[in-house]
Amino acid sequence: MPDQQVDATRQAGNSHKRALVLAGAGAAGNAWEIGLMAGLSDAGVDVTEADLIIGTSAGSTVAAQITSGTGPVELCAAILAETPRPRGPVLESDRGHGHLSGPNYMEWSNKILGSAEHASDMRRKMGAAALELEGSDGSRQAQWRATVAARLPSHHWPQQPVQITAVDAHTGDPVVFDRHSGIDLVDAVAASTSNGFGGPYRIGANRYINGGYRRSANADLAAGYRRVLVLEPFGGRSRYPPEWGMDLATQVDELRAGGSSVETVFPDGGVGHVFDVNALDPSTRLPAARGGYDQGRALAARLSVFWR
Repeated sequence: MPDQQVDATRQAGNSHKRALVLAGAGAAGNAWEIGLMAGLSDAGVDVTEADLIIGTSAGSTVAAQITSGTGPVELCAAILAETPRPRGPVLESDRGHGHLSGPNYMEWSNKILGSAEHASDMRRKMGAAALELEGSDGSRQAQWRATVAARLPSHHWPQQPVQITAVDAHTGDPVVFDRHSGIDLVDAVAASTSNGFGGPYRIGANRYINGGYRRSANADLAAGYRRVLVLEPFGGRSRYPPEWGMDLATQVDELRAGGSSVETVFPDGGVGHVFDVNALDPSTRLPAARGGYDQGRALAARLSVFWR
């Protein structure tokens, strides 16, 4: 559905409710968020009970996973049981082949960000540049959809309210998918995580790019909720100029000005150096999940007071 301002009536109806915001950060971010929620759960704090869950990029995968009937403890155990992988190399540029590696994606996208005059201009330029990468046979998209589908315990939207963000590649307009959008859950997550395969993700006649280009973390979608918990793997850092107001700190200020109590959680030193340009690297999952779990246990007493 089109991204719209939350009206006063809806905000009033949510004034006693809780929202959980799951930001993106590749494979590392996915594992850290799951690990952190598993640690909280083992310590008696279940944040998956939120009245609204907002997922962006890798956070959209987490949102779909934790509302599937499979809890964060089980999801974390599965990550910890994975075979450890060596850290992948920083690849030379492979632009022109319809795909960008993690480091090269950053280089490619930073050039587009640097040429934009404002947020709307950036979204339009990012969408246009992504469309230029679109392959003709659709095989890479099919591969990506299969990858996303394999990560989700369920391919059906939950009854619990979940919102997944994306951006229309043709228009640059922000988009928010939910179970009323008429869009398959797998497609919604694949669109929000589209930088995972490089290029726009096609749903029908439309093309979409990563939800992180709507706004960092997209915590503003929780406007009107009484308590908002934000899990942000990149520590609140923003790639956008401050004057665009895309950063998490600006969104937190907006939420608090609207009456919401907000807690933000960033990774601590226990995860190591996984949140860099190689956050997409699957080798980061084990340390991120372990560090997140320990951090969740440590934060449980404080967050229990906030969440309950």
